[in-house]
Amino acid sequence: MTVLRLIHTAAALVAAVSLAATLGTGLADRGDALAFGVFTAVGELARWSDAEGRQAAPLGAAGSLSYALLGAVAGRPSQHGAAQVVTVALVAALLGAVPHIWSGRGPTADHLARRVLTVGFAAVCFQPLYNQGVFTGWSGPAYTLLLFVLLALTSLCGTVLAAALAHCRTGWPFGPLLREEVRGLLGIGSAVVATGAVTALAVAVAGLWALPVFCLPLLLVQLSAGRHAAVRATCRQTIASLARATEIAGCTPAGHARRVAALSLAVGRDLGLTGPQLTVLEYAALMHDIGQLSLVDPVPAGATAALPAAEQRRIALLGGAVVRQTGVDPAVAVVVERQADPCPEQPLAARVVRAVNAYEEKSRGAGCEGALRALEELRLGTAGDYAPEVVEALARVLSRPQAARERPPVRGTGLSDPGPGWVTHG
Repeated sequence: MTVLRLIHTAAALVAAVSLAATLGTGLADRGDALAFGVFTAVGELARWSDAEGRQAAPLGAAGSLSYALLGAVAGRPSQHGAAQVVTVALVAALLGAVPHIWSGRGPTADHLARRVLTVGFAAVCFQPLYNQGVFTGWSGPAYTLLLFVLLALTSLCGTVLAAALAHCRTGWPFGPLLREEVRGLLGIGSAVVATGAVTALAVAVAGLWALPVFCLPLLLVQLSAGRHAAVRATCRQTIASLARATEIAGCTPAGHARRVAALSLAVGRDLGLTGPQLTVLEYAALMHDIGQLSLVDPVPAGATAALPAAEQRRIALLGGAVVRQTGVDPAVAVVVERQADPCPEQPLAARVVRAVNAYEEKSRGAGCEGALRALEELRLGTAGDYAPEVVEALARVLSRPQAARERPPVRGTGLSDPGPGWVTHG
């Protein structure tokens, strides 16, 4: 939490100093500040949350970054400094967030801290040097390359900040979080960089009329990305509903699938899984018991972990056959089919589902002491049935102080209660 406080404190200091400096000197080029402020605020209004719950406002980021690298407006040199850039970006972000705050989806401190620090970094790197005339002789490709390089460095700084904030909040490994952020940077992040640089260059030549022209493509990209996220959320909801079929049929206890999925995601995160790997793990965990629908005689309480190995494999194969008919990624069916295979032959996701399912069944309704015994039983089974690295990752997840109250949700489904088996140890 020290890193988290450090980031928030740094952002608060940058914001306070910028506000004080701007109030002391007054706004320079007020029309320009207003135009870019509106640009940024509109981007914040169009903000959405992705499948991981992170705040995403590409248009707002592009607007504030283009203002940070604005050197001229229609051939007229700009007069604003780095402090004014941070002030305009912060005020615009807060104004654009009002509807989100009103609806209960307001920006977190992490979102604002990242915005202030990244915009401040870009502005400090560019504005003082530009105002001193360092870039006066720069023109054409050299000046364009300069803007792209500064924006690329700013984006990398923002990526590291995002990964550090997520690591502090969740305790998940920093390396995989950083890789996931870099993957996102290569997607819509590249569009933000391109729009920020092109907008700054276009305004320098054509004036403020270039703002609506060059923000439109990114706005369309943002809307497309939002719809894609909505489609993925709908897919997750469909899978979650399908997974409930075993509960409705009385094959498994209520909430078992979502508890296994939520805990499997946390364990997968701890093991360094990211992106598509987590999606496969989530879907497989949700549907790991769906093979029980094909049984003539239901397993008592749906507890497959205590069955003979041959019966477990038969149920797993039946489940894989059902999953293949759903149209999801074939890798999900593979995980479901192989969750009962010998541990050394299983893919990592199947090892996670097997261990977490066994823990949930053994600890269900047993209280804290029963959960401890369940974990010890899994540790004793690492000689053959369960992967040692998965069991230790499960122990780490359960030992975190926030585990009992900050439960990883089943992404995109709104299901976030792993139930009584999720307890705090240590």
